[in-house]
Amino acid sequence: MPNRKTRFPRILWISILIFLIVLITFPRWIGFFYPQPHRDLVLSAAYENNIDPYLVFAVIRAESKYQTGAQSSAGARGLMQIMPDTAKWIAEQQGIEDITPEKLHEPETNIRLGCWYLASLNKEFEGRMPLVIAAYNAGRGKTREWVIEQKWDGDPEKIDNIPYEETRLYVKNVLANYRAYRAIYASR
Repeated sequence: MPNRKTRFPRILWISILIFLIVLITFPRWIGFFYPQPHRDLVLSAAYENNIDPYLVFAVIRAESKYQTGAQSSAGARGLMQIMPDTAKWIAEQQGIEDITPEKLHEPETNIRLGCWYLASLNKEFEGRMPLVIAAYNAGRGKTREWVIEQKWDGDPEKIDNIPYEETRLYVKNVLANYRAYRAIYASR
């Protein structure tokens, strides 16, 4: 039976070795928690609409946890949780016909519409990402109202000023997801 003096250093060395392995392989295993589902579709639609694909992945993670069949109690559907009425409006803007609520569960349709919508919000809110994210959740009208009434100006340091708790939490979540995606994948 080994004495305590020889056991402690082994445990210490094993702990150090495990720590080093985790540190060295960090980008690989952390990707498990921040995957890039439907990567080719996201990259294509994001670049086509001139938006950051990491923002799209951050929204997908927050909205549906990567589940194509996701449906909210309010009726939002698919990876990016698009409301059927919003999908119809987007389709009209793009000249797309026969968009049905069921098609919002198809990754290609959902991502294409969601990326276009993010790009539209990005243009309206002049690239101010916190405002874009808030508008994606609460609606562009509400977000515009908060800015006009000086309730929240889009400053990421003042997210707690967002009047809706759900939107406050959503913006914080998506921004955290976005930072994680950038940290994991942008340096590769």
